Amino acid sequence: MSVDKKSLTKKINVLIAIVAVIFVVLAGRVAHLQLLETERYQTLARENSLRLITISAPRGEIYDRNGRKLVGNRPLYTVSLVNLGQDRGELEPVVERLAAILDRTPGEIWEAVDNQSPRRYEPIRLARDVSLDIVSRIEEAQLELPGVLIDFEPMREYPYGNLLAHALGYIREIRPDQLARHRADGYRLGDVFGQAGLENARERELRGIPGARQIEVDVAGRPVRSLGVKNPVPGHDLALTIDFEVQRAAEEALARIVKNLQNEGHRDCRAASAAVIDVRSGAVLALASHPAYGPAVFARALSAEQARTLFTSPERPFLNRAIQSTYPPGSVFKMVVAAAALEGGIIDRRFTVTDPGYFVHQRQRYGCLGVHGRVDVVQGIQVSCNTFFLTTGLRTGPANISRMAREFGLGEKSGFELAGEAAGVVPTAEYKRGMVQAELDRRFGPQFEAIEEHYRSQLPGASEARRDELKREWEREKAKIQAQYDRYAWDLQWRDYDTLNLSIGQGLSHYTPLQLAGYAGAIANGGYLYRPYMVQRVTGPDGRVVKEAVPELRRKVSISPETLDILREGMRLVNQPGGTAYGSFFDFPVASAGKTGTAEVWGRENHGLYVAFAPFEEPEIAVAVVVEHGGSGSRAAAPVARAIMNAYFGFLT
Repeated sequence: MSVDKKSLTKKINVLIAIVAVIFVVLAGRVAHLQLLETERYQTLARENSLRLITISAPRGEIYDRNGRKLVGNRPLYTVSLVNLGQDRGELEPVVERLAAILDRTPGEIWEAVDNQSPRRYEPIRLARDVSLDIVSRIEEAQLELPGVLIDFEPMREYPYGNLLAHALGYIREIRPDQLARHRADGYRLGDVFGQAGLENARERELRGIPGARQIEVDVAGRPVRSLGVKNPVPGHDLALTIDFEVQRAAEEALARIVKNLQNEGHRDCRAASAAVIDVRSGAVLALASHPAYGPAVFARALSAEQARTLFTSPERPFLNRAIQSTYPPGSVFKMVVAAAALEGGIIDRRFTVTDPGYFVHQRQRYGCLGVHGRVDVVQGIQVSCNTFFLTTGLRTGPANISRMAREFGLGEKSGFELAGEAAGVVPTAEYKRGMVQAELDRRFGPQFEAIEEHYRSQLPGASEARRDELKREWEREKAKIQAQYDRYAWDLQWRDYDTLNLSIGQGLSHYTPLQLAGYAGAIANGGYLYRPYMVQRVTGPDGRVVKEAVPELRRKVSISPETLDILREGMRLVNQPGGTAYGSFFDFPVASAGKTGTAEVWGRENHGLYVAFAPFEEPEIAVAVVVEHGGSGSRAAAPVARAIMNAYFGFLT
């Protein structure tokens, strides 16, 4: 017994020693925390009761050249849910109550929460632009809605509806891919981001710097008091080169001509566009595309179905046709052909062609607009004589014509600041070969592959006699397809008819309205091709000018003043008696110059085009108008240009 007692006593002593060590360690740790870490943990506890609520900065506003506000801001209420660390079960009653107040289903609230996957204390925006009634109901139920916040946010306001919509663009909540790219710039879930137009191109300048409000919350995460505010810094304002009156006239005229032509039976005529530039600088005075959309639609929450309906509309209202669509230029291209022929010494001012009303080459007959008799280059432009330009184009050759087209900036991006500008096409033999080859591969490639697969699968296991028979069948089938291929492969080469099409702006040529306006402007101003621009001035929130645009010369067109004078004289006569646009400009009080165009569209009605500049002696503006499937340029496009010039020069319509 004494041995057992000693053993028990020893074990008790060991246990006491262990407990004593534990108490010493705990006492030391407590002393360390109280004496050395007191300030740190007091700070952590204090921060655990504080929240920073971001305050959105007002985006910069946008004005026209005369100070008229095109895009502004107005305050609105937003409802957000802050993740306070609750699990789904704890959030369930909050979501149910909030859904009832917002007139939504709980599923919609959960979808927003799940999609945004926020970090703790990062607000999830659930509703924007809510009514005062909803604000009051949320405030009354605040104790039952921990983490639900109401705040002010500036919202984009468009006082003129869809005017200039394509150029201005729109904003929406930042997409996940955009957030991934711009998180380092301070963007968070729920922030807005420019999605198109200037809102996107000038996002960095328009955005501003967000502010923050520091609040103290209780253990349930409910706000107790505000501890201070860091005010947001508004974004920079933009002053555009756009002239509001000219822009409005352009959009109204486009809508009017499309409606009128539809009423007259031109059922395919559903879209049109126009570009107006200052020929002295490249400043864009108007950029219009019809149909358009209302940017304000994105200020409210859109369901996935609503967004899909908008973006998949067959009218394509989001397409900025003035810079993103390309068209065969038709007869507005004839000044390029004339310039190439004159500069190359192929023709001169005295050169004439007899026009019987048609042109024949290799037994193919090409029609003209009328029987014009003896026609020189100036008259050829005035009456748009196909016979003259088919004759001249064939003599000049495609290489010279294409070179001159590129001199005038056709077939290349202009460097305009909006995204999505199309380059267009100046056709060449290489371009045609690539295009035809791609079509041959698309059409016949699968047929060759199908035959190859069919016969290769039958050869294994076949007798020698059967194999020989299959190979003969295989060769016959390939020969049939090869014969069809060879028939179309003839078109891989540049042919005379390609040159003839090029000479009258048909075939493979495709250019944007903005390019055509720059081309007309270079004829008007003596051959200076400017980079078009639309933002004249960027102004900070303190009123200081941050950036001022200056004209940028892309190139001086390689063309003599004498040739330019001939082109300008021909264009002047287009708007005079006997010219193709006289019906629209017979009573216009300012001397102007222009060129109509009718571009053929395979299987559908022609496009109508018109380019112009004015005043004739001291040009200020150049205009390009395209009316899709509107018929002739004289009837469809020239009246739109007249309305635009009326607005620019201040005449009554």
